[in-house]
Amino acid sequence: MTDQDRLHPLRPLLKNWIWEHGRIGTRYLDCVDGEIRFDEGKKSRFAAEEYIYVPLDKEPVDHAASADAPAIQEAGLARFLRAAQLGTPEDAGSVAEVQRAVQDCLELGLFSAYQREAREALARYAQEPMFDDEIRAAVVDDIRRTYVGMREQLALYDFSVLYGLSAPLLISETPFIDWRVRTSPALPFVSLPLGPYCLLVGASSGRKSRIGPVVWKAVTALGPLKDHNRQIMEHARLWLVATTDDQLIAAQNRLAAAKGTEHKDAKP
Repeated sequence: MTDQDRLHPLRPLLKNWIWEHGRIGTRYLDCVDGEIRFDEGKKSRFAAEEYIYVPLDKEPVDHAASADAPAIQEAGLARFLRAAQLGTPEDAGSVAEVQRAVQDCLELGLFSAYQREAREALARYAQEPMFDDEIRAAVVDDIRRTYVGMREQLALYDFSVLYGLSAPLLISETPFIDWRVRTSPALPFVSLPLGPYCLLVGASSGRKSRIGPVVWKAVTALGPLKDHNRQIMEHARLWLVATTDDQLIAAQNRLAAAKGTEHKDAKP
């Protein structure tokens, strides 16, 4: 498969934002040039940025080093994501299948979370007198130093699927939100949007082993996570996907205002 045909690792999530009303495709804001666009079809080709995959196993296996994206069970994840969006937990699969799907979501969330750090590390090491394989190894070491432990910690969290939300959620190239470090005061949660009307939320369980069952909750509001869309909007750097033009226009205006402030504060 060529790079042009390679599908983005976040595409399983993005499929829940595809419009099928007359035209089939995705409405998104290009955060680079500030334009609102429509991506025709179901392949999410707008998500075409270069990305770096780093295996986060405690002891990475040999084949993981040659992989270019997290290994997920596509059929089980697709079933889980569709059930979350439709609000039909009975269609999500068995307890074990749902647990696996949640772990796949966590893999995709962490993958998205470290991309910016990985790109910055790559650019930094590229300035050093190093061979390409040495640069790659250094980037991998940097990311693993932070994220291997985080992955182990989050694997034991209690996860809930909040579905039936009354207001649609946004998603960007960095949809994983660690509320423990993003907000002040900190909130003891992590989250990942699964679709416009459903959200995966994790909280510390206190367990040292054994993954707990996933809880499904029908809710209309996000409660303490009410700033979800603002968090997604503020940390989007490449693209932002929504279900309504109003959401994208609001994000477009915020992006324009932020860039105007940057230009104003820049020194001549």
